[in-house]
Amino acid sequence: MERVLGVGGWFVRSRDPAALTAWYRDVLGLDLDEHGQWRAQAGPTVFAAFDADTDHLGRRDQQTMLNLRVRDLDAMLAQLRAAGAEVVDGIEDLEGVGRFGWVVDPEGRRIELWQPA
Repeated sequence: MERVLGVGGWFVRSRDPAALTAWYRDVLGLDLDEHGQWRAQAGPTVFAAFDADTDHLGRRDQQTMLNLRVRDLDAMLAQLRAAGAEVVDGIEDLEGVGRFGWVVDPEGRRIELWQPA
């Protein structure tokens, strides 16, 4: 049986693709090349299905949520606040899994930030 090797991309609709790409590059620090390619560090990737009525993903019309691994969640959230990003109050700590925080991109998509345990 053939198997998926990893996440190959994340594609979103945008009112202003250039501005949104710049936000992900300049505010979140994605090291994007001219084609939008980013070489992520090796590490775990989680696939999880949530109940249809969950609030975890953000707005009810947001069907998916990007989760990005970070080295230092507190430092990343401070960096995002300093850049004027909308940071969701609160941090969730799951023993053995890690710490989680959230930011909302300029077009209203909730993004989860994960510092693995």
